[in-house]
Amino acid sequence: MKAYRAAILRFADDRTALYEEDGLLVIGPDAQGQPVVRAVGPYRELVDRFPGLSITHFPGRILAPGFVDLHIHCPQTDVIGSPAEGLLPWLENYTFPHESRFHDGEYATEVASFFLDELLRHGVTTALAFATSHPSSVDALFQQAQQRRLRFITGKVLQDRFSPDGVRDQTEQSLIDTEALIQRWHGVDRLGYAITPRFAPTSTPEQLRGAGELAARYPQVWVQSHVAENLAEIAWARELFPQSRSYLATYADFGLMRDRSVYAHCIHFDDDDRALMRETGAAAAVSPTSNLFLGSGFFDYQGADRVGYRYGLASDVGGGTSFSPFHTMLAAYYVGREGQTKPGLSLSPQHLWWQHTAGAAAALGLAGEQGAPSIGNLNPGCEADFVLLNPQATPLLARKTAQARNLDELLFSLIVLGDDRVIERTAVAGQWWPAQAAG
Repeated sequence: MKAYRAAILRFADDRTALYEEDGLLVIGPDAQGQPVVRAVGPYRELVDRFPGLSITHFPGRILAPGFVDLHIHCPQTDVIGSPAEGLLPWLENYTFPHESRFHDGEYATEVASFFLDELLRHGVTTALAFATSHPSSVDALFQQAQQRRLRFITGKVLQDRFSPDGVRDQTEQSLIDTEALIQRWHGVDRLGYAITPRFAPTSTPEQLRGAGELAARYPQVWVQSHVAENLAEIAWARELFPQSRSYLATYADFGLMRDRSVYAHCIHFDDDDRALMRETGAAAAVSPTSNLFLGSGFFDYQGADRVGYRYGLASDVGGGTSFSPFHTMLAAYYVGREGQTKPGLSLSPQHLWWQHTAGAAAALGLAGEQGAPSIGNLNPGCEADFVLLNPQATPLLARKTAQARNLDELLFSLIVLGDDRVIERTAVAGQWWPAQAAG
């Protein structure tokens, strides 16, 4: 077993933070030999329970759950920061040309390696990610994630129409490839598969129907797509699927809304859409830096909580402008405050942090329910993915955090002023990454 002494941040079931200024985190194997949190709490209360155990002390540091990114595009790593007039021109001019290169397995592997290292450098230990329409891109991502011991979910993009040569797939073959990839990768080590229609307009009804049939045949895999991101996209979807009540309902009509379904954006919803999310168990991947960058709109937190459906935070790189969870949390605060198009509210620092850890884990169905693994937290039994934070990482941050009078002020200082420099170390499955960072 391993033990670490530092301040410790974790979360209760009601979204509130639990914080020990002088805490002890004990990591050891579970019944299956997997590294999990064996004990956590005040140092003074736990230290005598583990006599003889070597304890690594990190004075002035904070141990916190690894971040969970609910929606990100690996092949858009090199698209980040590209100027465009809006979503659809951005896809046409940047995204699709870049994604067409992923038929090359060597290229896909090189980008996947950089992408996963960048996630870890920013403290992200679990992600639900898009690959491309090429099976080689999925294999590359899973192979690289497996090497890093990540809990990682991805899938081949399905897009058999309204897509350029190089990324458009063929309906029947796309479904054959998807099932083969599910059988090859889902449940291997810490990997999971996601059935991945790009978004409803770029799939024929036949492809969406086949994806829904796969979702029914493999209930333990995930489903991921985009919905209600901007008004032009919504109008297009309604023209293509006039029989559906709404853009969101299109996915339900094809059997693609259930537990373990995650839809990015979910901005332009009415209460019927919100109720459909709640009733099916689907979750929203809130992508604030992307929505601000592309001018898509503002996620309605008040509406989501009033109706009661699950959500969590996502970077949405490359429409999103940063891999950093701190930048994402700050952007979510801005989005929450916007009060011209929806009710404005001030999201608490604890709630923002919860959205990117335990809340995102719950949205994935990975918070320990029904025997599923538990991630995104540091409570006993949780998988041993965590980060070591340095609240003195920059001179301004050190000055600000030294004046924090309570936990909210401390967390908000980190959210507003933090970046990758705050992430001093990242641990995946109980091991520091990279290996030379071991302490």
